[in-house]
Amino acid sequence: MNKGTLTSVQMATIVALRVLIGWHFLYEGLSKLTADSWSAKGFLLQSRGMFAEAFRWLAADPERLNLVNQLNMWGLTLIGLGLILGCFTRLASAAGMLVILLFYLCNPPFIGYFYSIPMEGSYLIVNKNLVELAALAVVFVTGSGQVVGLDRIIHGLLGKRARTVEA
Repeated sequence: MNKGTLTSVQMATIVALRVLIGWHFLYEGLSKLTADSWSAKGFLLQSRGMFAEAFRWLAADPERLNLVNQLNMWGLTLIGLGLILGCFTRLASAAGMLVILLFYLCNPPFIGYFYSIPMEGSYLIVNKNLVELAALAVVFVTGSGQVVGLDRIIHGLLGKRARTVEA
């Protein structure tokens, strides 16, 4: 393997990772969009850590909370679609990393911080949010949307357009 290149098996694995993470985001977004009364309020109000007051501030005002809810539902859905389709993959993965970082910071798995909704286990610093954030970082740096995805078509069209403008 040449330095800086991935084998087809390695890239296929990263594409599979991208699609699986995309499915997770899409499912979470659609489940929130289709729920009758979903709100981030409970999650935000139970925030712990150094940014707790900022998260509680978001939940305190109905207009701010509505904006947060809409951004959450539509953001998760659009990030998921982008990752699955390989469309604007770097943007989708960067947005996904930001969303997951906010989830992590809202209720971090640190000693002494207890989140009242049952979790899947006991964590110390590293939880599934941090693992998914790291996986998205891999997707971000590898350009898998250009191998399998709409990014390949988009970059092809933009490349042709740029060559036409230069000529």
